[in-house]
Amino acid sequence: MNVNEKKKVEQKKVRKANFIEALIVFIVLIAVMFISIIVFEQDPHIPMLIGVVAAALMALKIGYSWSFIEKSMIGGISQAMQSIIILAIIGVLVGVWILSGVVPTMIYYGLMIIKPSIFLVATVIITSITSIATGTSWGTAGTMGIALMGIAKGLGIPAPITAGAVLSGAYFGDKMSPLSDTTNLAPAMAGTDVFTHVKSMAKPTIIAYAITLVIFGYYSYKFKAQSSDLTKVAEIMTGLQDNFYISPLLLLPPLIVILSIAKRTPAIPGISLGIIAAAILSPIFQQSNFGEILHAALEGYDSNTGISAIDELLTTGGLNNMMSSISLTLIAMMFGGIAESTGILEAIVEKIVHKIKSKVGIVATTIVTCFVSNATMPEQYISIVVPGRMFKQEYKSRGIHPKLLSSSLESGGTVTSAMIPWNTCGAYMTQVLGVSTTAYLPFLYFNLLMPVIQIIITAIDSDKLNIENDPDTAF
Repeated sequence: MNVNEKKKVEQKKVRKANFIEALIVFIVLIAVMFISIIVFEQDPHIPMLIGVVAAALMALKIGYSWSFIEKSMIGGISQAMQSIIILAIIGVLVGVWILSGVVPTMIYYGLMIIKPSIFLVATVIITSITSIATGTSWGTAGTMGIALMGIAKGLGIPAPITAGAVLSGAYFGDKMSPLSDTTNLAPAMAGTDVFTHVKSMAKPTIIAYAITLVIFGYYSYKFKAQSSDLTKVAEIMTGLQDNFYISPLLLLPPLIVILSIAKRTPAIPGISLGIIAAAILSPIFQQSNFGEILHAALEGYDSNTGISAIDELLTTGGLNNMMSSISLTLIAMMFGGIAESTGILEAIVEKIVHKIKSKVGIVATTIVTCFVSNATMPEQYISIVVPGRMFKQEYKSRGIHPKLLSSSLESGGTVTSAMIPWNTCGAYMTQVLGVSTTAYLPFLYFNLLMPVIQIIITAIDSDKLNIENDPDTAF
C-alpha cells in the first residue's frame, strides 16, 4: 500500500462532527456575524470568512487533513459556479439596460399609472416594476420609495401604510426578478437553476401579490385623496424623457428574457440574449457608441440628470459592481463545503428535523430557520446561504425537488429581512423611508403573506414536488 492509499484509508476513518462540535461552529458564526453587522456596521464578508476559519479549525480538531478541507472548500465553490457566472452576466445586463434606455422606459411607463384614487395600488405596482427592472429592493425603496412617500404625504395617506405598499412591491420584484442577486443566490444554494427557481415561485408569489393588491385597493378607497399633487412623479417622468429616448420598442430585451424563461432556455444564454438585444438598441435609441456600451457593462451606468431620485436609482449595474455579491457567494460556499463534507451541517439538520416527516413540515422548518438567521445573523444574504447549505442534502435525501428549497429560502429569507429592526434590511428601510420597522410591519402584507402562502401551496401541491418529476415543472 503506497502513501496516498494509506492517507485515503486514514481519511475514511475520520468521524463526522457531532452536534456539540457543529453547534460551536454555528455559535461562532452567529456571534461574529451579529457583532460585526450590528455593533460595527460592517459588511458580512469577513465575518463569513471567520466562520470558514472556525469550520476549518473544527475539522482539523476532529482529524481531517488540510488537503481534504481545501478540496471541500473548492468543491463547495464549484457547486455555485453557474450562479456566480449568472451574477456576473447580470451585472453586465443591468448596466447595458440602463444605458440603452430599457430600465428608464420600464420605470416611465410604470409611473404613468399613478392616480390619487388608486395611489396605494399604483405604489405597489410601480415599486414592483422598478424592482423587477433593477433587481434591487434597496435601490427601489431608496429612490422611487422616497418619492412615493413624499407624494403620499401630500395626498394625506398615512406614512406607515405607504411604506408597507412600497416595500410589498419592492420585495415582490426583488423576489421574482432574474436580475436580483437573491433570486440567483437561492437556487445556487439549493442546487437548481435560476429560471426553474423563478417559475417555481410563481404560483405562491402571485397569490400573495394578488391578495396584497386587494388589501391596498381597500386602503386606497378608504384614504381617497382630496389632493392630486403629483409633482414629484411629473418631475421624474420629465427627467427620464429629457435624458433618455423612451419607446415601447425598448421593452423588447426584457420580453426576450421572459420568452427565454418560458421556452426553457438555459439561464446564461437567455440573459445574454437580453444583453445583446439592448446593446443593439442602444446606438439606435440613445446614440451610444461601442465604448460607452463596454464601459456600462464593466463599471455600470453613471446617471447625471440632476434629479436625485433618478440619479440614485440609475447609477448602478456593471460587472465590477457585482463583485461584492460574487465574493460573498464564494466565501459562503467555502463554509458550506467544509460544513457539508465534515458532517457539521448534517449534525445540525438532524437535530432540527429528525421528527419532521412531511414536506410541509420541512418547508415550515426551512422558513423558520431563515427567519431566525435574519434575526441572529442579521443579513439577508446569510439567511439564504446558511439555511440553503443546511437543508440541501435533507431535501435531496427525502426525494424533494430542490426548487422547493430555493422557493422556501426566498419566502423565509428574502422577504422577512425587512421585518427585523436590527437586520441590515430593516435598518436601511427605516432610514430611507422615515418609518420605523414596527410602524410599517402591520402593513407589510406581501412579506407577511408570503411564508404562509408558501406553506399552504406546498401542502396542496405536495405530490408534484418529488425530485423525479420534470425539473421545469412549476408549482
